[in-house]
Amino acid sequence: MRVKARALGAVIATVLLMLTGLVMAVPASSASLTEVTGFGTNPTNLRMHLYVPDRLPARPAILVAVHYCTGSGPAFYSGTQFASLADQYGFIVIYPSATRSGSCFDVSSSQALRHDGGSDPVGIVSMVRYVQQRYTTDTSRVYVTGASSGAMMTNVLLGGYPDVFKAGAAFMGVPFGCFATTDGSSWNSTCANGNLIKTPQEWGDLVRAAYPGYSGARPRMQVWHGTEDSTLRYPNLQEEIKQWTNVHGLSQTPTLTDQPQPNWTRTRYGSSGVNAPVEAISVQGVGHSLPTSGMELAAIRFLGLDTTSASPSPSASPSASPSPSPSPSPSPSTSPTGSGPCRVTYTMNSWNTGFTASVTIANTGSSAINGWGLSFTLPGGQSVTSAWNATVSPSSGQVTARNLSYNASIPPGGSTEFGFQATHTGNTGKPTSFTLNSTTCVTG
Repeated sequence: MRVKARALGAVIATVLLMLTGLVMAVPASSASLTEVTGFGTNPTNLRMHLYVPDRLPARPAILVAVHYCTGSGPAFYSGTQFASLADQYGFIVIYPSATRSGSCFDVSSSQALRHDGGSDPVGIVSMVRYVQQRYTTDTSRVYVTGASSGAMMTNVLLGGYPDVFKAGAAFMGVPFGCFATTDGSSWNSTCANGNLIKTPQEWGDLVRAAYPGYSGARPRMQVWHGTEDSTLRYPNLQEEIKQWTNVHGLSQTPTLTDQPQPNWTRTRYGSSGVNAPVEAISVQGVGHSLPTSGMELAAIRFLGLDTTSASPSPSASPSASPSPSPSPSPSPSTSPTGSGPCRVTYTMNSWNTGFTASVTIANTGSSAINGWGLSFTLPGGQSVTSAWNATVSPSSGQVTARNLSYNASIPPGGSTEFGFQATHTGNTGKPTSFTLNSTTCVTG
């Protein structure tokens, strides 16, 4: 296991070095990562780090972000954008740290694979309970995401604690129960190599057996995998799809298949919308790596964390308030209609020759926007190479971003987000103005 953990850690560390300029995510705010001790039952002595944005809705959501083997909560905080996305959308992030040799999470033992059975999952759930009590959070909006060992833990937490977690996003993981062992080892080579094949019913039964008698709603699941993954091999993606479609009582025939980015193939099961019960993304040509900014944004959108459900209030003074209204369900439209005030927020993460941009369009008017086109001028030398949640054309100069079928409608008080990756020749300036359906928007 130590050899495997070191190999896995080396892969992740290399990817982190390669992506440092792209995904460093220490937010530009006074909020900081803080270690919390004494948070509750913690049978394996996990460490807990907490990121709380400067401002939060009255009842914020919680995201648990779980690291890879040889990693830590602080490393996952620095190497991903979840904290900066928390600043933008107003949710709290918990970063657990494994403390055993190799810093992998326990996804193998019988204790970990049983509701309230002990081991790491119990400690992580204690972290969630602590934050719920301290910050008066929305208990119906608790989510988990993770990469590699953290992705495996995402599967374990959704399988064993459907009463706690609403949804999850797992990057390069394996199904619940796939890594189970009976010899005390925490490494399962058959599973890691993609050779543990079961029927959908068998995979679903493993999840149902983790919490006998549970009859409530099951969490939604988003799974990601690179086709060239040589650590947790690509066949595990299909096994995860089998498992979670069976748990939700769904066909394995996708309701929707599309390509939101050129090397992504996305399939949705049970619904074609962004809140489908199960969503899978196959990433062509990618190995065992951390999520990039576009993947993180897609995960946040799937989880439903890309909207705030209540008016913001300072995080230093959490208090109870009325339940937030549910996030609006967008309806497709191909002909833009509606007008009124709008606000555009444009953020950039740049490196030596390129950048990613995240753009949020907020409808501050009194009527719905049904179909949208946002026009703006890119500074000289900037050129769009790919986009998500919108089409952007042309690639440079004055461009227009247009909605896709699933995010055409923006209700009054609602918002939508898209992003793109681009190259630059030294000018990393931002567009100075934005026009939505011929109406000039406020920026910032």
